[in-house]
Order: sequence, then structure tokens, then C-alpha cells
Amino acid sequence: MAVIHHTTLKPTKLELLTSWLPTRPWYVGGAGAPRLTKAGGFRLDDPEGEVGIEFMVATDSCGPGPVHYFVPLTYRGAPLDGAEHALVGTMEHGVLGPRWAYDGCHDPVLVTQLLALFEGRVQAQAQSVSDAPDREVTRSHTGEGLPSPAAFTTAADDETGTELRASDGTTLRLHRVLRPTLDGPPLLPQGATGHVAGAWQMPDDTRARALFAVLHTTSGG
Repeated sequence: MAVIHHTTLKPTKLELLTSWLPTRPWYVGGAGAPRLTKAGGFRLDDPEGEVGIEFMVATDSCGPGPVHYFVPLTYRGAPLDGAEHALVGTMEHGVLGPRWAYDGCHDPVLVTQLLALFEGRVQAQAQSVSDAPDREVTRSHTGEGLPSPAAFTTAADDETGTELRASDGTTLRLHRVLRPTLDGPPLLPQGATGHVAGAWQMPDDTRARALFAVLHTTSGG
């Protein structure tokens, strides 16, 4: 079970994201730097206890209206081999020392645990409290078992999100720009075979929900 350390980070996660988000094709901000606040999210546990896994909702208020980004992150005590392209930045943790923060879509530990969440084999954990399940995170998966995490060999960004495609054609799509639903559960797109959804705090203090990730599974998968 991951232990949440309430300590200092230099630079902070939001400071790292302020520089990193504008480099993404799905970033919709203007010419100015993002003005970010952490609005919500959840965590998953690494069974080995080595990698921090966080799914953050960051709200950007630099434009005419707030934009909510879904940002999966992993935190490691040493660089991840072959993942230089996915490095968000490095931080100094007040308890754990140097930490390397990665875009979690490219980290096999996060992908493994996210697939386990879809199948209900693990439970989402509160973002900032140790040993506390997050009951606002919902998940589903229908049909046969999912491919091995190792089968998801690519993670590609486009203008709306990130898609991971397995060798059998199964796709996992992460919605990076969230579209909040204030009444009722978010609607699954046609053909989806699984989802992960959650909630976050809007600037007016209401709670919004959206789909964070969606699965499409081939008929033979």
C-alpha cells in the first residue's frame, strides 16, 4: 500500500506541468503560460512499492474558460530506461530525495495497473490520503480478458488524447481534455467495452464527472 508523504517538492508537480503541458498536441491553451490548480484525481498502488502512480486532474484558468486536463504521472527514484521522451521533469522530494516524473502512458507499471483497474482487480485510491479507497472512481469491462500489458507497445498523442494500441488491435484511449458532466454518469462512446471515470472540483466548487479512459476490444480479443 502506497504511503502518501505530505512534504515539500522542488519544483512542484504543477510547476513541472506548467512547462510540459504546452508541448502536448492536446493542449488547448493560448499564448500565455498555463495557470494550473490541482482539481482532483486518484492513485493506484504499485505492487512492488517502487513507483508512485497518480492520475491528476489539473485545471488551467489561463483562457476565457477553465480547461480540465487528465494527466497520468509516475514517480520513480531512478530514470526509466528508454523513456527519455516521456520525462515530464525531475523533482527533489523532501522524504524520498530525487524523483523522476514521467508521462505515465509510457510507463509499463502504470499501464499494468490501469488495465487491472478496468478489470476490477485493483481499486482506485484517494489522491492525498494513505490507505483510503476513492469511491468516486468507477470502472467497467465486458467481454474476455484483456491482452497482456506488454502487448500495448505504443502510446501516441493526438489533438484530443493519448491512444495505446495492443498487438491484437485492442485500444486504450485516455481523454486528456475532459468534458465535465454535472448530472448523471458520463456516456460511453459506441463500441466501448470498458471505462474508467471519476470526479473533480470545478472552480465554482461543484463536482463534475467525466470519462478518463475508454477501452475498445476487438471481437477476437
